[in-house]
Amino acid sequence: MSDSNLQLRSLITANGELQLSLRQAKIPEPAADEVVIKVLASPINPSDLGLLLGPADLSTAQAGGTADSPTITAKISPDLMKGMAARIDQAMTVGNEGAGVVVKAGADAQKLVGKTVAALGGGMYAQYRLVKAAACLVLPEGTTPAEGASCFINPLTALSMVETMRRENHTALVHTAAASNLGQMLNKICQKDGVPLVNIVRNTEQAATLRKLGAKYICDSTSANFMAELTDAVADTGATLAFDAISGGKLANQILIAMEAAINRKQTTYNRYGSPVHKQVYTYGVLDTRPIEIDRSNVGMAWGVGGWLLTYFLEKIGPQATQQLRARIVAELKTTFASHYTAEISLIEALQPDVIRAYNRRATGEKYLINPNKGF
Repeated sequence: MSDSNLQLRSLITANGELQLSLRQAKIPEPAADEVVIKVLASPINPSDLGLLLGPADLSTAQAGGTADSPTITAKISPDLMKGMAARIDQAMTVGNEGAGVVVKAGADAQKLVGKTVAALGGGMYAQYRLVKAAACLVLPEGTTPAEGASCFINPLTALSMVETMRRENHTALVHTAAASNLGQMLNKICQKDGVPLVNIVRNTEQAATLRKLGAKYICDSTSANFMAELTDAVADTGATLAFDAISGGKLANQILIAMEAAINRKQTTYNRYGSPVHKQVYTYGVLDTRPIEIDRSNVGMAWGVGGWLLTYFLEKIGPQATQQLRARIVAELKTTFASHYTAEISLIEALQPDVIRAYNRRATGEKYLINPNKGF
């Protein structure tokens, strides 16, 4: 095992500057219940970008350092610094999940040495990562680190959306930004489990992607007939729960209006308070940073809009139920939960301005993978 352990760090200074850099860090000795993973694949998820880049204005980004040790600096608006108080002047590690090979283990975890594992523990944009053995998911024989790198966040999120639906007594779902890697997984799950799913996309290309997967209900938010098409799809499925990755603007309101209109098609008596059926939109992403706009005039009184976070949901359902979700992921890793990547980049490439602009586009169907040991 190499003595080198390069890590990608993100720091926000008190004077409103984002600083990205690569730093050497000591590889700790594992305790009895710990392992050291040589990280060979770690995806760049939207949640990673939130920590990596924060609210920085990337149009002000400047490259520095050397070819072997690049840096990036960018300005942050004073209006956005208030939300950064808790992380001022802390060089934070980045990378929520990843996969690699166990190269060292404590006394109680020796059986994991040489195994290809995935882990969800933060700080995965590093050549080596120390984690608890219990946090490792041993990948099936023949699975590469790249194939297992994204087996936590997107698969668990998609499964947990369906589980939330069941636990809150809904019977169908609406999902936005539906052609994403996560959205494609959700489609496969819903088709396997017989759950009606309404997919909202933003262009015809995304719609075509989902049709190839066998999606039945696809609504393009740029269509002139979007509201009519969405209402028809919601009426056909009976969907009263939505997961919204967009968050800002009017889309959550449009979903609630469509749900209320669909329900009222079946009402035989007038109720000045609207339908008594509860309609819920959970926001779980922030692709649109504008405020959420709700016009209450057409949604009735039985509705809710709130945040939804995978971590909080898994804490609520407990370790036994979470393990059941993880077991399904392992069983369907190369089918339902297969991930596809636009490019594999090194730690050094991850700090090149043009590469940052590419993975920060968060474009549907584009997903980047960091291999911290690429080039070493």
